[in-house]
Amino acid sequence: MTTTTTWTVANSRKLARQERRRRLGPMAVLSHVALLVWTVLVVVPILWTFLASVKSEDEIFGEAWGLPAKLNWDNFARAWEQAHIGQYMLNSVIVVTFSVTGTMLLGSMAAYVLARYPFRANRPIYFLFVSGLAFPVYLKLTPLFFVVQNMGAVPLVGPYIGLNTHAGLVLVYIAYSMPFTVFFLTAFFRTLPTAVGEAAMVDGASHTRVFFQIMLPMARPGIISITIFNVLGQWNQYQLPLVLLQDRDKWVLTQGIADISTSAGYDQDWSALFAALTLAILPMLVVYTVFQRQIQSGLTSGALK
Repeated sequence: MTTTTTWTVANSRKLARQERRRRLGPMAVLSHVALLVWTVLVVVPILWTFLASVKSEDEIFGEAWGLPAKLNWDNFARAWEQAHIGQYMLNSVIVVTFSVTGTMLLGSMAAYVLARYPFRANRPIYFLFVSGLAFPVYLKLTPLFFVVQNMGAVPLVGPYIGLNTHAGLVLVYIAYSMPFTVFFLTAFFRTLPTAVGEAAMVDGASHTRVFFQIMLPMARPGIISITIFNVLGQWNQYQLPLVLLQDRDKWVLTQGIADISTSAGYDQDWSALFAALTLAILPMLVVYTVFQRQIQSGLTSGALK
């Protein structure tokens, strides 16, 4: 009896897989091939970078795909100490922490109001935010430089938010990330049920309390997803700090790696360059791996609801 039941279940699963393949047709095969090609294009360069980070320069240029004779951990020491990657990484952590916090706080509040409170200027304000997605960062660099430069002339706070300041870069990162944050979270807040918030307001809760204690926890999947996207985008940002930070002591990680790349052409320290790239990649790889399920949940919650 047990054998018959097992055979019936296995046969049902086989028929279900065949039916699924029949319905999807050749598109399923093409999608799997495309995903496989994309995986190879992404994974192979990362693995090669990790491998090159523990090789000597002769091994990098002599046997690019071969294993190193020994693990040269001193590559990381040179990148950390001589190239000051440690200081640049600390600067990046400080800037990204404050900018992502500000982005998520302001972006979530703006998105909640635009999603839940109808008023005359609702749609124009929403489209004003979304229009920021239409302009590439390269078109903003020159006017942005003068805006931040003029911010340095503001009484009292000017020296802290002008050029060559981390606070000024944080403000620019927040403004840079707001369009996509508001666009994403507005759509997400619209999918949340309103009954719980309305019941809380009937019980005397203020709008602020409803947002922070009820709606924000309900929007946790979307909040985590957009937070990770902002962390990745701001951590890898290069053009904005390149324009706004000229003081070497205040450089962020991407500027430090670019400096190693430039000097490597003369000093031939390519091993330290790949070690620095590995140090820049690993934190973001860990973050994405840890929060992978939350990211997928946040991206699909709106569609499922």
